[in-house]
Amino acid sequence: MTITHTLGFPRVGARRELKFAQEAYWKGESSQETLLQLARELRQRHWQQQAQAGIDLVPVNDFSLYDHVLDTSLLLGVIPERFGIADGYVGLDDYFRMARGRAPSGEPVAAQEMTKWFDTNYHYLVPELAPDQTFSIRSSKLFDEVDEAQGLGLRAKPVLVGPLTFLWLSKFRGSQDAHDHADCCGAANGCGAAQLQDLAQDEGKLQLLPALLPVYNQILAKLAAQGVEWVQIDEPILSLELPQSWLDAFTRSYAGLEKSGVKVLLATYFGELQSNLAVVAKLPFDGLHIDAVRGAAEVDVVFQAVPADRVISVGIVEGRNIWRNDLRASLTLLARLQARYPQQIWIGSSCSLLHVPVDLAQEQSLDEDITSWLAFAVQKVGEIAVLRLGLDKGAEAIDAVLSAADAARHSRKTSALIHRADVKARLAASSEADASRHQPYDVRARAQAKRLQLPVLPTTTIGSFPQTQAIRKARLAFRKGELSEADYNAAMKAEIAGCVAAQEDYGLDMLVHGEAERNDMVEYFAEFLDGYAFTSYGWVQSYGSRCVKPPVIFGDIRRRVPMTVAWSTYAQSLTDKPMKGMLTGPVTMLKWAFVRDDQPLSETCLQIAYALRDEVVDLEKAGIAAIQIDEPAIKECLPLRKAEWSSCLQWAVRAFRISASGVQDDTQIHTHMCYSEFNDIIDSIAALDADVITIETSRSAMELLDAFVDFRYPNEIGPGVYDIHSPNVPSVEQMVVLMHKAAEQIPVQRLWINPDCGLKTRGWPEVEASLRNMVTAARQLRTELA
Repeated sequence: MTITHTLGFPRVGARRELKFAQEAYWKGESSQETLLQLARELRQRHWQQQAQAGIDLVPVNDFSLYDHVLDTSLLLGVIPERFGIADGYVGLDDYFRMARGRAPSGEPVAAQEMTKWFDTNYHYLVPELAPDQTFSIRSSKLFDEVDEAQGLGLRAKPVLVGPLTFLWLSKFRGSQDAHDHADCCGAANGCGAAQLQDLAQDEGKLQLLPALLPVYNQILAKLAAQGVEWVQIDEPILSLELPQSWLDAFTRSYAGLEKSGVKVLLATYFGELQSNLAVVAKLPFDGLHIDAVRGAAEVDVVFQAVPADRVISVGIVEGRNIWRNDLRASLTLLARLQARYPQQIWIGSSCSLLHVPVDLAQEQSLDEDITSWLAFAVQKVGEIAVLRLGLDKGAEAIDAVLSAADAARHSRKTSALIHRADVKARLAASSEADASRHQPYDVRARAQAKRLQLPVLPTTTIGSFPQTQAIRKARLAFRKGELSEADYNAAMKAEIAGCVAAQEDYGLDMLVHGEAERNDMVEYFAEFLDGYAFTSYGWVQSYGSRCVKPPVIFGDIRRRVPMTVAWSTYAQSLTDKPMKGMLTGPVTMLKWAFVRDDQPLSETCLQIAYALRDEVVDLEKAGIAAIQIDEPAIKECLPLRKAEWSSCLQWAVRAFRISASGVQDDTQIHTHMCYSEFNDIIDSIAALDADVITIETSRSAMELLDAFVDFRYPNEIGPGVYDIHSPNVPSVEQMVVLMHKAAEQIPVQRLWINPDCGLKTRGWPEVEASLRNMVTAARQLRTELA
């Protein structure tokens, strides 16, 4: 019989139960035991849902109270000294201090850096390694959850982040010699300091491998003692272009694993193996999982390369998007593979289902046709199970299911909801002039300075202010019809007026309206655009307790009516200071949605860009002098392999420029990007030609500025000085130190002072304290640096 499994399941619960339990605990409104009990209930519910649907091996250790990479850091004993955690297993509050800088007990401390998990919108906590790093098992979570699953009579398949992927994703706090070498040799060698430091980091991390592998052997031995049959070891970096030293390290690592009777399923996903396959095929694994969605073109090549006595797990059900599987095509592929090759076949999801919502059955408000085209995690588990039945028993055993899937695909292909002639005609008429400002930056900068009259080191925020309970209550009442539109608008205007008054009181230089009326930075705009659909419970985890509900792009996109103009002009009427208009950029609108797969991403992105261009032009006509077009997702739009980046960057940059280039020279265009490494795309960031870019730098202590310095980035830049993902209030001194570091690298005349990101998830007391400190720091710095 064919084996079925998934690589992981959503953690948050169908109604975001985990989020609410986490936040209640952090606020002191519930106990630790209440949180842990809810976590047990969710894990067990998810395991049983999968097992009852027909999944043979249920993933264990895919569940996390914050982040699975942070869980791995604890498992391996990678705990930075600043947290002051004694030897032994790490307690829950110390875990949360590492994740967010604060917990109900323990001293506040700087949280670990956070960045994107490959090209997804999930964020992981970056492990911090020391040159003299030691490793030891410091968490029992993995082993406790195996016992828990086995106690329910389930076949548990523990999931581990592999040793090479763990090191690759880590930040090596290297020796001073490496940094000195980078600083003194960068210019002479034609290689920037940031790039040389990356090379030093790579070498430093690999030097720790011999100390790390014995701990993996201890983990496998403990799992063997628990009676575990299969362990899934995730090595998604095998879909990247890896240096030869890292490929050699794979050979050493897996040859050195003492499996103690446990079988290893080496899991790769997010793309093809390509040239890495030659190394992978020779590794001593018992099974290999491949992404047969993103790596569809090389499935046969993998089967030909992998020894006949190994299992090959075919990830045929998409784990990254929500479109229904083409079951007939998938079954045809699986049957062909089974007939042609000798390897035993497993059927699974392409990657963890972490990236999709839990259950489509909850959705009652979606158009029936659109609903029939979709599958969430529970439905994808069902697709895996039904494909196994068809493979083992023949297509006739699932004829009714295949016919229903065929009908849904035909409905989607022929639906009148999808195609709009006017949208396609506008794209066909697109010209280079649409993607260019009238004058170069230096000319625009003089015109903008004259219009805006800002001080040196101007202060601003990234856009959103706290979404209070009162705001959420009013929004919910309006959606339920319990509050009239006039009363809702009046409530939002009152919130905006309060936000503007607060910013004036703090002393900020460029204001924002606070976005009280917005539910989400993507969903809000999508509600004004044709071609988007919206779920009620389509939540996915972004990081920690932060969940997002991506809209669904199913058809051609156009703007129906202005989206932000009334709110921005109202806010501007309340102040003499410049008010920034706030928009989400085309690449982020694309990437932070579940995107249609029936046309190129570039075409969909350009459709969004023209819709946003109309809004930008209308904001300028309404008197808004500065407009921010956020693009935090521009890095994650890229393929994982750099050789494939060029064409993607071309259309991504073009889309942004189309959205931004309909305005006059004295209108200042801002953009914002957070939690991305910019070294290798800095030329494309510059090509966006935004007048001002704001970036996250507080957790990395301004390290992200290195890329802008090496490139000699010509426009204005606001390096974040306030980590908004932590409840800690930064002091004036901390922000002054960060900006002094920035001023050593960027001319003061081109620097702004701002938080890392929007303030939506924070509370007003900490926001007020932090922004007052930020303004005080700016005034002090103007005296010291101007």
